Amino acid sequence: MDEELITEWFDRYADDIYRFLAYYTSSPDVEDLVQEVFIKAIDRFDSFKGNSSPKTWLFTIARNLAIDEARKRKRQDWRKLINTYQSENEQSPEELYQLTESKSQLYEVIHKLKPTYRDVIILRGIEELSIAEAADVLKWSENKVRVTFYRALKALKLKVGRVSYD
Repeated sequence: MDEELITEWFDRYADDIYRFLAYYTSSPDVEDLVQEVFIKAIDRFDSFKGNSSPKTWLFTIARNLAIDEARKRKRQDWRKLINTYQSENEQSPEELYQLTESKSQLYEVIHKLKPTYRDVIILRGIEELSIAEAADVLKWSENKVRVTFYRALKALKLKVGRVSYD
């Protein structure tokens, strides 16, 4: 195992893994899970064959850990995502509130989607992984990623439309 390589991957991908896990678990408190991803990467480094990029391999580990964590907790309240990415620029309190409300609504709607739609929306739409990278993480064909992402976006737009008119 090359500890320098894992350290390099941590420096390069830890923020991406953090964002992914925050969206996936609907909680900004995922630092322990991020650490666990890289601990598992160290433990399983011998199983990394290089067939995929390190980033997609790490996203796969992160996704599996998030699924395991959700199973441990049985049911999580998807509505408690705290907006950790809001910067306090030169926006009025009202603008900050509206932006926070919009983001919270979007997070809530994303997490009401069925799991396959949620997975592909987070990976392709939020994390901006390529079709090939998302296919690697999800263990799907590239065509399934394309079709599912298209359907997920339609479902998301429909649900967002309902929320804004309720």
